[in-house]
Amino acid sequence: MNSPRELVAERFSLLCRMHTLLCALPLEHVIETMRPLPVEVMSEAPHFVLGLAIIRGAPVPVINVARLLGIEGGSVTRFITMRAGSRQVAFAVDGVVGVRRLSAESLQELPPLLQDIGADIISSVGTLDAELLVVLRDACVIPESLWERLGVDGTAS
Repeated sequence: MNSPRELVAERFSLLCRMHTLLCALPLEHVIETMRPLPVEVMSEAPHFVLGLAIIRGAPVPVINVARLLGIEGGSVTRFITMRAGSRQVAFAVDGVVGVRRLSAESLQELPPLLQDIGADIISSVGTLDAELLVVLRDACVIPESLWERLGVDGTAS
């Protein structure tokens, strides 16, 4: 079985920025990037869920990636819609940098000290052009119970 580092290195990633952090998202899960849309706040949602936005006629949960990763600062200028299993989720980010193929030499598995904290969200870390790079897992950051609480039960179109 391939390590997370090998899996990421074999595919292209969409690079985005959250404040000072550079993040990579697996390109095969990216649907589109867009300007931010109005978001309806949902009570009792976790702090990283901004709420729901209507994207292409369907309600889609919007996740502030900076909050998800515990980063302070930054301002949302782009949404990235992603496939999350049979559903969609929108990641709110500071900006989209572009598409890059990541080399295995620039990535490593999540250090043991951080595995308890970020293993659900982060698959590997590394550097790119002397910047810290965090490779996010495949957009499965919303547990089923939260999907139900948000009232989003439709599948991605």
